[in-house]
Amino acid sequence: MSTENRVIHGNGFPRVLAFRRPADPMRIYDVTVPLSSEVPAFPGDPPFALQRVSRIEDGSPYTLSRLAMGSHSGTHVDAPCHFIGGGATVDQLPLEILMGKARVVELSVSEGIGRGDLEALDLSDDLRLLIKTRMSGQLRQPTFQEDYIYLTPDAAEYLAQIGIKLVGIDYLSIEKFGSQDYASHRALLGAGVVIVEGLDLSEVEAGEYDMACLPLRIAGGDGAPARVVLRTRS
Repeated sequence: MSTENRVIHGNGFPRVLAFRRPADPMRIYDVTVPLSSEVPAFPGDPPFALQRVSRIEDGSPYTLSRLAMGSHSGTHVDAPCHFIGGGATVDQLPLEILMGKARVVELSVSEGIGRGDLEALDLSDDLRLLIKTRMSGQLRQPTFQEDYIYLTPDAAEYLAQIGIKLVGIDYLSIEKFGSQDYASHRALLGAGVVIVEGLDLSEVEAGEYDMACLPLRIAGGDGAPARVVLRTRS
């Protein structure tokens, strides 16, 4: 807490009083990419579209819209059943994994994040890991970027082995573009690790935060768009 002086006038004599200002309040970061037609979709996925079906401006008593999108649009969660037969669906994901302390790390890699990049970090006390790369903020660009940063299969296996329960990254996939075996997804989802993709960590510094990651509760869903919020820890 910082100290500030204030002059108080009383009985004809000024007095200087010292008082403490309260510490800065906890800051909240919305690390969700706003859904719009400008947000790129992974090639082959349905794009996001919003269509007005009634408007107040047109004389209707209300405004109503029709939404069309894929289950992995914008900032979203991958449930195990996305790649694992019989795996948990998005509505079955435990809230205690989707909420709680999360660690943000920033990695300066040009292509894939390897096991060695993660071993250099002390992740022994972490359950939720959010990875910030040069891709943070790039989902504001409407053109899909094939050279995004991805998680190599050995890195994915390492995270599952050390007990990480949720991993997030700042573009539309943790898998290398063009992969045919989806080994990174299978290593994580096969171990029950929740994947969060499409984060915007551009305004967030490395460190520990309280996280709330709430995907739409779609019955039987293989994934769902999510609102993800970080709050600084006291």
